Amino acid sequence: MPKTEYLQGALDLLILQTLALAPNHGWGIQQRIRQVSRASLSVSQGSLYPALHRLEAAGLVASEMTTSDNNRRARVYRLTAAGRKRLESETQDWREFSLAIRRLLQQN
Repeated sequence: MPKTEYLQGALDLLILQTLALAPNHGWGIQQRIRQVSRASLSVSQGSLYPALHRLEAAGLVASEMTTSDNNRRARVYRLTAAGRKRLESETQDWREFSLAIRRLLQQN
């Protein structure tokens, strides 16, 4: 299975975790995921922005238009209290899931 399919299943979690660090705009979220994963994970804009809109519609993130340092307008996303709660829940779920997968892969 290509990495992109694994990424789709974890994209919301990755976005929420990135925004838990600090509010950010779409391009910044995309770059942060790439940076922290040491370029192993690359999120396309075609996947990122629909996910951000879905998370915003669910009340997990909020956004506002701001002016950047170079006088350009950018939509900045931040984690809401509901988003922080979902992040905690999904992080625990992911840890349990990944542990189960590791156990299965270590069988001889």
